[in-house]
Amino acid sequence: MAISLQDARTRLLQVSDQLAAAQAAVESKRLQTDSLKYLGGPMVGLSAGATRYNLQGDLDTAELRQDMGGQLSGVGALFPAPLGQLVTRLPQAIPDTLPYEVKGTRTSQSVNAVWPVYTGGLTRAVRGFSAAQQQEAAAEAQHTAHQLEDTLVQRYFGVQLARRALMLRQQAASTIAEHDHAAERLLQVGMIARVDRLQASVALEQARREQLKAQGDLALAQAALQSLLHSEQAVQPSTPLFVDTRPLPPLEQFRQLALGHHPGLEKVAAKKAQAEQLHALESSRWKPTVTLFGRRELQRNNSSWMAGVQANWTLWSSVDRSAMQQAAAQRIIQAERTDAQVRSDIALLVEKNWRALDDARQQYLALAPGVQLAQEMMRLRSSGLREGTSTMIDLIDAHTQYTKAETERAKAAHDYVLALSRLLESAGVPEQFDSYAQRADVRLR
Repeated sequence: MAISLQDARTRLLQVSDQLAAAQAAVESKRLQTDSLKYLGGPMVGLSAGATRYNLQGDLDTAELRQDMGGQLSGVGALFPAPLGQLVTRLPQAIPDTLPYEVKGTRTSQSVNAVWPVYTGGLTRAVRGFSAAQQQEAAAEAQHTAHQLEDTLVQRYFGVQLARRALMLRQQAASTIAEHDHAAERLLQVGMIARVDRLQASVALEQARREQLKAQGDLALAQAALQSLLHSEQAVQPSTPLFVDTRPLPPLEQFRQLALGHHPGLEKVAAKKAQAEQLHALESSRWKPTVTLFGRRELQRNNSSWMAGVQANWTLWSSVDRSAMQQAAAQRIIQAERTDAQVRSDIALLVEKNWRALDDARQQYLALAPGVQLAQEMMRLRSSGLREGTSTMIDLIDAHTQYTKAETERAKAAHDYVLALSRLLESAGVPEQFDSYAQRADVRLR
């Protein structure tokens, strides 16, 4: 399956499990932030309950009898003797305990409302902290995407390099095989020594071994790319290796791109925003809170309701609020220092990658004379063999040197491509890779 680099990138962003996991984290944080959108607003709820009860026990009457005896002692004197005595003895007729049993069912329904109208900035800090976490997750996902694009470039053009190396090895093996056959005929007519014939055979075996190794390297490179793209079919890259031999854009241009687009800076900014919201949260602990509340019973025979306002102000806490506030302030300082360090590190990384790219460009240019020399040597050795001034081994060596020079030039182009990918990733703009590839003035097909 032939595929361009742009199509491969599109497919990678669709099938990558690593990127899907990072995007799921972003979506999780987004939903979490959305869930807090109305935090601090009123909360209304219904409550209902049903209770079945059966209460049993014994009621102690000792105190009751004592009180009745004291009160009836004077009353008995007001009646004739038989009746007065009866009244006076009446408390003694009450038993020591009275058993009781109470059964029934009680239900309740009510609507309740609570509205924290002032929290000292607590709810706003919680919402801000969640939004900053979403920002951090988005920066992580962007960083993951950038790393995947760099990995794609490595594997995609790794296949192209391996394919070109195999092509050169196949050509070398085929050419040396022809020379080996010619050496056999020359040996038979006595024009070359047996040692020259053996040297040609050794060169052919060496070329075949290198061809087999190149085939193995290509198979491994294709398997790595196929695995990255989750493809069931073999993937054949169609975008060739390239080099732009013109001078690079200025270093400062890439530094400015990095300061505006690198996901590492976005992540640090999100960390700082989280630290600021934590500081605001700790500051809210020093402030009062005011809450409105209400309750309304819903039973037919019960129209009770209540409403009120409650204020709470913590004057002393078992947690050292001042220390917690200072700890949050230190997190802000930590984020600011981290931001400064990350900016310095990114600027240095951009410069390193810019210089590596320029070195790869110059290395490719420096190899051009070697390729031309190898081509000329092949021509001279071929003419010399016909004229008797060169040997078969000289010609085979010339072909070997040409193959080596072309392989080194392909490797230099591969180094250029990888250095360009790293530079654009460190600048935070790996998506510009295609535009650089399109305007390159050298393509190795």
